[in-house]
Amino acid sequence: MEEKAAGLYIHVPFCQRKCAYCDFYSRAEKQLIAPYIAALCQEIAESSNYLDAAAPYYIATIYFGGGTPSQLSAEHFQKIFDCLAQHYDLSRVEEITLEANPDDLSADYLQSLKSLPFNRLSIGIQSFNNQELTFIHRRHDAQTAIRAVKEARKAGFNNISIDLMFGLPLQTMESFAESIRQAIALKAEHISAYMLGLEPEVPLAKSLEAGLWQACDDETAADMYQYLSEQLQAAGYEHYEISNFALPGRRSRHNSSYWKGLPYIGLGPSAHAYNLIGRRWNASDLHTYIKGNFVREEEMLSPEDNYNDYLLTRLRTREGIAKHDLIARFGQEKWQQLQQESALFIEQKQLISTETQLQIAPSAYFVSDNIIRELLEV
Repeated sequence: MEEKAAGLYIHVPFCQRKCAYCDFYSRAEKQLIAPYIAALCQEIAESSNYLDAAAPYYIATIYFGGGTPSQLSAEHFQKIFDCLAQHYDLSRVEEITLEANPDDLSADYLQSLKSLPFNRLSIGIQSFNNQELTFIHRRHDAQTAIRAVKEARKAGFNNISIDLMFGLPLQTMESFAESIRQAIALKAEHISAYMLGLEPEVPLAKSLEAGLWQACDDETAADMYQYLSEQLQAAGYEHYEISNFALPGRRSRHNSSYWKGLPYIGLGPSAHAYNLIGRRWNASDLHTYIKGNFVREEEMLSPEDNYNDYLLTRLRTREGIAKHDLIARFGQEKWQQLQQESALFIEQKQLISTETQLQIAPSAYFVSDNIIRELLEV
């Protein structure tokens, strides 16, 4: 049986302060970092057999997300890596990513990170426009972001991803174009770009409801997205997933494992895990977590769940769905059903269908959620 390349995700739930648009779980209580790491090591040991249902597998990628993982010191990370090495075979790990805020990436901190196994940085820049950054409560300014990338290069990091956002308050086509230009000038190996989306409880949603700013209209957001794709592809980036662009050979291996439906384990408060037969997720509660009480919810996946997950993940990618793979997993009838249900989208040139695959047309990426939703089984 062929081995599967599994991922390992660690949620670091600490932020110096919350951004105005963010609904990821995080806390500002840095005094809890030490007990968090102790609890994390306990969960690492307890969860080491979770992926047995997906065997044979090997850990191929590790991703530290948050929150703001760069709030941890090199000594903190060393303890975590030591715990992981005790319970997982890390000899075949290809990619270890650290999410970081630009203002945390001083020259000294970056040098301390180089003593650790990290080989990829994902830097949450969001914009190179100071007015936009202030409005969404980011801690850094544009010059700090530029300096962080340059310092990371000096420290020896040669695989850097930059996060950008579009549809931001105060953002214009001109300011977004400048952010794109700056990201390209920094020669980031990978760029992720997300349209602003707001959950009702976040501050930016409340200020929008109060009429303090005007939301970006869909037409302008679509224009921004189209311009982004055109500019990055002209600069040599591959638009390999709805929100992700990479220079040749620099796709995010960890995130690609999600889109390929590979198993992964999630550790830390609010982290999710998937072992091919079911999912589980930890409670978003750091105070309970540090007591060693790992409150989780879990669900077993039905055939319909597996099929829907397959469509949701594969259709986000440039390659789309391979006919032979879908048939091998779900049967010939499912392929025929999908072709029938896709007929209108194919006619409208929003989906591209060939004898071997089905994929969303690049011109329809911006409305991909609507297309995928129509194809899911209820």
